[in-house]
Amino acid sequence: MAPSKKMTFSRRSFLKSSALASGGMIIGFNLFNACKPEAKLPVDLSALNYNDFNAFIKISEEGKVTIFSPNPEIGQGVKTSMPMIIAEELDVLWEDVYVVQAPLDTKNYTRQVAGGSQSIRFGWEPLRQTGATAKQMLVNAAAARWGVDASECSAKNGVITNVKGDKLGYGDVVLEAAGLEVPEDVTLKDPKDFTIIGQGKGNVDIDKIITGKPLYGLDYKEEGMLYATVLRPPAFGQILESFDDSEARALPGVVDVITIGEKVRAYNDSGKNSWTMPMSGTDKVVVIGKTTWDAMKGKKAIKAVWKTETALESSETHDKVLLDLLEGNKFNTRRQDGNVKHAFANADKVLERVYESPFLPHNCMEPMNFFANVSPEKVRLVGPVQTPEAAAQVVADLLERDLEDVSIDMTRMGGGFGRRLYGDFVYEAAEISNAIQKPIKLVSSREDDMTMGVYRPSSKYKISASIKNGKITGYHLKEASINGNMYGLIPNFFPAGAIENYQVDTANYKSNITTGAWRAPYTNFLASAEQSFFDELAEELGIDRVQMHMNLLDNVKNNPDANIEYSPERLQGVLQLATENSNWGKTEAGVFQGLSVYYCHNTHVAEVADITMEDGVPSVKRVTCAVDCGIVVNPFGAMNQIKGGVLDGIGHAMYADFGFVDGVPKSNNFDSYQMIRMGQTPQVDVYFIESDIDPTGLGEPTLPPIGAAVANAIYAATGNRINKQPLINNLEPKEKVLG
Repeated sequence: MAPSKKMTFSRRSFLKSSALASGGMIIGFNLFNACKPEAKLPVDLSALNYNDFNAFIKISEEGKVTIFSPNPEIGQGVKTSMPMIIAEELDVLWEDVYVVQAPLDTKNYTRQVAGGSQSIRFGWEPLRQTGATAKQMLVNAAAARWGVDASECSAKNGVITNVKGDKLGYGDVVLEAAGLEVPEDVTLKDPKDFTIIGQGKGNVDIDKIITGKPLYGLDYKEEGMLYATVLRPPAFGQILESFDDSEARALPGVVDVITIGEKVRAYNDSGKNSWTMPMSGTDKVVVIGKTTWDAMKGKKAIKAVWKTETALESSETHDKVLLDLLEGNKFNTRRQDGNVKHAFANADKVLERVYESPFLPHNCMEPMNFFANVSPEKVRLVGPVQTPEAAAQVVADLLERDLEDVSIDMTRMGGGFGRRLYGDFVYEAAEISNAIQKPIKLVSSREDDMTMGVYRPSSKYKISASIKNGKITGYHLKEASINGNMYGLIPNFFPAGAIENYQVDTANYKSNITTGAWRAPYTNFLASAEQSFFDELAEELGIDRVQMHMNLLDNVKNNPDANIEYSPERLQGVLQLATENSNWGKTEAGVFQGLSVYYCHNTHVAEVADITMEDGVPSVKRVTCAVDCGIVVNPFGAMNQIKGGVLDGIGHAMYADFGFVDGVPKSNNFDSYQMIRMGQTPQVDVYFIESDIDPTGLGEPTLPPIGAAVANAIYAATGNRINKQPLINNLEPKEKVLG
């Protein structure tokens, strides 16, 4: 175990405290040391505007602790796990901790975002510092009262004890502590002494969730609020030409029909740019109703005429364009080690495969929605968004208001998966409320979400490997993607550093179909492609799959110039743990296994899928998942994230198919788009690498590897390689299946 750490930081840039007028102490802190030195802490909760600090701890005179959780909660558990970290170092009983969602701080907060599986990783050290500092202040106050040195005192479970055995509760000295200087030096716990971190804690909102208490954006209501629905173009590439709203206006409950789009056009024309706005300035028809049902009925009654502005694209065209790109030479080279061309020219054999994936919608359980109340005095926004700070800035720009006039209160989110990184629904709500000068709730239907969403881009990979004297001498990965697959490839992930001649190239086709981040961006299909390829490569080399990976990772360890982001030792660790616990290669008759090992979002994962064939169709029965994410803060939450990622990955790799015909999505609801069903979910067994390394992300890393694990298991069962998702659509006919 790692020894306890002594941390030194500037109190002027990190943390301030004050007594509360209502009793107790409040500590304001900035997770990323970005507070302004002149910032003043409010003296009462009623005065909190969250502009100077991005998180707060309140300690009452009864010793109860309220922690204001700063990051948006989309089910990833940060509203529970981040306060656990503070409570651990503060040394209080978890049952004495209350957690409240903090509103947006637009001035000083550098990452009030839910995305990228980075909340715990970024917050780990500052959250620990904050809890330890608050504890030290309380200890110092108790020592001063007793007239002893603070080193003679200790704190545990909210109680301070001196060497004589005298005791004081945190609440007994909280007012005195509020008047003390913030200590510069604090000592963090040794991980072996943790009593909260590493213990499974239930979701802090679980009682409200299971009893249906208002938590989510769709739950939010205000007196006098109206409801709005938006009629958008039916196809990407179309714009509004005209519309007849007479039938809609005649319906009882319909209050008004308006158009929006002017504000977005002005924003775009101004030259401003925000990646959170994946929307054009085309006019859209908005129906305002007294209820959601009124607004939705009114929208169906609108007779709109649309005209084609740009090409109406189809999936068949995309397929051809991407394949042409793979065969062309218009690529951006992301990494080039050695000389791939030379390795291929001198190879005994070159293995080359193409892997294909479709567009995918996000399909959050809670459709997009947001509340907006725009008045001359202020702009008040409430709802579920993963990027509140960016959303506030865009709204201020759209409405030509000062940022200080815009406030966002965050609700819990019924799923995000990257969709709520994009604030188009926030901006629409703000524009609607601004137009009618009344509070409104914008509500989308499932059809709205699925047909006018922000999709995972369709992409194709061409992977080639050269073999010389039974060894891999070269590796060439090419990506062709619609709109560039957001970030492009990650060239420093495995197998970078493992193969002497290694090259990664990307190309993209610019489309008018909006694409963006989808759970585990850039790796969600890349992992499936690469790990399927390595399975076939191992067979070509006549070597065990596990041993081939171990050998390649040994190459990395022996390469001082590897230039990689992953740890070969940690990948070997999860690979060994997964194979040992899955009985790799020792299953009973009729059970077939596939393996995949991957690193992304700072976490190392290995997965083994067990499948059986039922009437010629594969059924995933069990997944063994080994994870190295450093210290596990909350095992309950971690298990939920890991299993959720695995099941989500299986569902989309096996069944999800989405595309376009003349710009129109082929599916608009779950009657034509298959998500994984309850009966298709396997048992998922999770194993953690024991570690005292700082924690990394869990919301996304277990999704990417599972597609290849399942595909490789299907190959083991049938002898057929499936290089195109969804896998179930590309099975060989039943009579050809061997299993």
